[in-house]
Amino acid sequence: MSRISIPRDRENDHGAQAAQTRREFLQENSGTALNHVAAFSFDPETTRGNIENFIGAAQVPIGIAGPLLVNGEHATGEFYVPLATTEGALVASYNRGMRVIHESGGATVTISQDHMQRSPAFLFSSARDARDFGLWVNETLEKIRTVAESTTSVGKLEGIRQFAVGPNLYLRFDYSTGDAAGQNMVSKATLAACVWIKENYGHKVEFILTGNIDTDKKHSQINTLLTRGKRVIAEVTTSAQTLRDLVGVSPNELFKARQISQAGAFMAGSANNGAHAANGLTALFIATGQDVANIAESHSGLLYTQVLDNGDYYWSITLPSVIIATHGGGTGLATQRECLELLGCTGTGSAKKLAEIAAATVLAGEISLSSAVLAGDWVTGHERLGRNR
Repeated sequence: MSRISIPRDRENDHGAQAAQTRREFLQENSGTALNHVAAFSFDPETTRGNIENFIGAAQVPIGIAGPLLVNGEHATGEFYVPLATTEGALVASYNRGMRVIHESGGATVTISQDHMQRSPAFLFSSARDARDFGLWVNETLEKIRTVAESTTSVGKLEGIRQFAVGPNLYLRFDYSTGDAAGQNMVSKATLAACVWIKENYGHKVEFILTGNIDTDKKHSQINTLLTRGKRVIAEVTTSAQTLRDLVGVSPNELFKARQISQAGAFMAGSANNGAHAANGLTALFIATGQDVANIAESHSGLLYTQVLDNGDYYWSITLPSVIIATHGGGTGLATQRECLELLGCTGTGSAKKLAEIAAATVLAGEISLSSAVLAGDWVTGHERLGRNR
């Protein structure tokens, strides 16, 4: 069977005419008229650099949750959070958790680490050769930094971690990347550094640009411990009265259930011992133009709670690898930009603001779902809001 290529326009493949030609080609081959796919409000030319073989847009419903009260170092005040999803009850659940947070004085959010990695592997004939190379890397770090940073006006090489395996040495380059997520930025910088290393090291050496311990778009224990992206912690203390009035549970009930959930997550080998960080993060990522595949890393989390001596309930969620941006990628597209503007997350320094809002949103979801499971609202809520009637 001969292969039929997708139509392309060599002169202007991101124009409206090229998209229409491809839709007509698909209708001819499948019989499906892509009328809704073809209905979008932005200039298709703006998708250059974001997509290939453009045909239209997937229209994902966007709901709003809030106000979310955040006491961050970059995000401070009330925010109405856009969530793009097709899962009924999700926005309502986050909205309820945000109300609990608001009544409790807001979520305190802290970013404790912020760096992006690329991890080349250098290949030798023996472990001692690899060890000696590692010593040379330590001695030559400033020169390597200069070469890497020459490729970017934003990225800064913070340091290089080393991991020896047999005759090979894995180097994990840590960068700060400003308001960009930075995967492409650090790839370019690290490639330049590796080429310089190969040319200037006094012995024969080969390298592979990624040895896979940066674990791009894959969950990993190393990123849970060492962080990839932003390590963000959101905290709130809720009173017993607030919990009873708004979600119908008590601190003691929540803490007993937490012990069961903790053991279950451990037994399952889960990347997150909480309820559902991926739900809120994915919905926010779609709305604000993030690379949604980064949810594979960003959703990992560590939920920690305590019943305090006065009977209040302390909650915290630590997200060790939130990969989020307000510059580059899909953040400049029309609808995504509007959602970022809604949150006030444009301009220099806004990626940390968005990360704090994201973590507080996740905390709202933890509060709502954990309470719903105990109070019996989980199934009934989805029955009422999550089914097409």
